[in-house]
Amino acid sequence: MGRKAFRKTLGIPNLLRIIRQDFEKIPEKKAGCSIPLADHLMSGIAVFLLKYPSLLQFDHSRSCEQTRVNLKTLYGVEHMPCDTQLRARLDAVNPDDLRVIFTRLFSSLQRNKVLEDFSYTFDKTSLSPTSEKPVESQDSFLLSIDGTQFFSSSKVHCDHCCEKHHRNGKTTYYHQMLGAAIVHPNQSIVFPLAPEPIQQQDGEIKNDCERNAAKRLLTKIRREHPQAKFTVIEDGLASNGPHINLLKELNFNFILGAKPKDHTTLFESVETSKETKTFTWTDDKEIEHTFRYLENVPLNKEHKDLNINFIEYWETHPSGKVQRFSWVTNLPLNKNTLMLLMRAARARWKIENETFNTLKNQGYHFEHNFGHGQEHLSNVMANLMFIGFFIDQIQFACCNNFQRALKKAKSKVYLWQQLRAIWLCYTIPDWEMYYRGVSDGLKPVIVPVNTS
Repeated sequence: MGRKAFRKTLGIPNLLRIIRQDFEKIPEKKAGCSIPLADHLMSGIAVFLLKYPSLLQFDHSRSCEQTRVNLKTLYGVEHMPCDTQLRARLDAVNPDDLRVIFTRLFSSLQRNKVLEDFSYTFDKTSLSPTSEKPVESQDSFLLSIDGTQFFSSSKVHCDHCCEKHHRNGKTTYYHQMLGAAIVHPNQSIVFPLAPEPIQQQDGEIKNDCERNAAKRLLTKIRREHPQAKFTVIEDGLASNGPHINLLKELNFNFILGAKPKDHTTLFESVETSKETKTFTWTDDKEIEHTFRYLENVPLNKEHKDLNINFIEYWETHPSGKVQRFSWVTNLPLNKNTLMLLMRAARARWKIENETFNTLKNQGYHFEHNFGHGQEHLSNVMANLMFIGFFIDQIQFACCNNFQRALKKAKSKVYLWQQLRAIWLCYTIPDWEMYYRGVSDGLKPVIVPVNTS
């Protein structure tokens, strides 16, 4: 125990202290409540860091003295609310009030130079000693954006629910969100930014959609990170004129999927242009990489004044399997950047695999209804889950104690199970002893219950 247990600013004790300070700044909307709003929000964070499958199970643990003591010691929660109180208070919280948490966590990573390993460079000379033209440095963070659904019901609904009307007269109510995460082709870790709800907007009759949510999300991200260099990577739904113009206006670079059936004019231009170039390279695994690319070509007939760069890619394996992709971008194309652009574009899947699928399948219970409410509860709980996920990702990247515990547990799901078992059985003096309870098999100190 000679070395420091946690990094001063990125250890979980300090992260939770920062989060609580921001929670305490959120205005109380209900007067006369005996339990502070910050205690409710920190209890919500505990639910998702402990990977409780439901609020009911978390509420059942209120009768356990260890839970109350551990909440106070590790999370600073003086008074643990019941599940009914938790839902009622969090229902009134505006999800936008939680965005500052993501910004603070992101800034902490920047200040501690953790994000240096997530900066992606597009101008490395990796395939050819001769560049077709000089390329300015294009280091940036890859920002993968995609939508997902996290609530659906034929009965439970609120004023913010989107609606799907079926031919049999039934209605399905649902909530979706547009997620954003910093990804890197060489990193299994992702860092989420605050998601944007896709929900019924005040005064609107039609359902909200991913395209409208993207306008709100990108505007908020640029306002929160005015100096950050981002390259946005999205699927084919985003490769349209209005969205590309918004990306340019907000000073985002972009690599967007472009399908032939959605961009017939663009593909015809690439097919017929004398400026179209091709490049083929075979790697040491005998995988053949073939590129066809063209710069400064109109996106489509409707946006003839909107020129983009086009890249098409085929990956041919020795077995004969062929994969084909195509994208539009504002980044320069040449033999030295093609592979790097392709790898960046394909990192888009990490928001699905390393983010949404992790939340759905590795203990976070993303698709479980932790509470719907009448105002914001569903989205607030989703945001708290994302904050918990963000904290876990920071621990994966920066915390030796956490990494040792994960190595001993051998999987994330088993780690969550062991941590929750220790939580329920012992009073835990601090976070180091908590993690060492898994990694070293140490039993946390048992504090006798005061029955006087």
